Amino acid sequence: MSDPRLDAVRVCVFDAYGTLFDVHSAVGRHRERLGEQAAAVSALWRQKQLEYTWLRSLMGRHADFWEVTGEALGYALQAHGAADASLREDLMQAYLSLDCYPEVPDVLSRLRAKGLRCAVLSNGSPRMLEAAVDSAGVGHLLEAVLSVETVGVYKPDPRVYRLAEQRLGAARAEILFHSSNAWDVAGASAFGLAVAWINRFGQVREHLPFAPLVEIDSLSPVPDLLGS
Repeated sequence: MSDPRLDAVRVCVFDAYGTLFDVHSAVGRHRERLGEQAAAVSALWRQKQLEYTWLRSLMGRHADFWEVTGEALGYALQAHGAADASLREDLMQAYLSLDCYPEVPDVLSRLRAKGLRCAVLSNGSPRMLEAAVDSAGVGHLLEAVLSVETVGVYKPDPRVYRLAEQRLGAARAEILFHSSNAWDVAGASAFGLAVAWINRFGQVREHLPFAPLVEIDSLSPVPDLLGS
């Protein structure tokens, strides 16, 4: 028997980075230039990118995600002794056209065919999100692409998740939020959204009292969870 909270869903809202788009594909395209430290650089870049969003939100010193991403990359490259200006520029440009996960276009198409509305809610700046969506060729499947720049603060601030209600004109109970990031899952759940955790890499659940409604290892099962 399906959960009644899933039966009420009319709108599917997706995080972008790590959920629809592979954040490590930028470094993957320049792996030979980084050599054996490529994976470590990519992991640290992502770690510092997230840390800087949280720090800037707490400090009340907002900068858009493009700037934060550049700051984080600079740290990661310096930490690994790879502070090359041309490499930094190439990696930043690669971040504008990250690979989407293979199942994404089909999942969005199937959801739309079921009459469900689809949107993105992301830390990304409007320019970054437009570039990623266009590169993946999924813009026609999305009703809206919502950026935190509207409220000037990053997830998991409740004002970000409230954007989904306000901009999509949907009641909280009608929204299923999808994220691969455990901290984002906790934030959306704490706000009161039903959440599907796309736990692609078998992460441990956050030890916080804000749990996902559904935990799956890719987006592929989502259409079968929703609607008839």
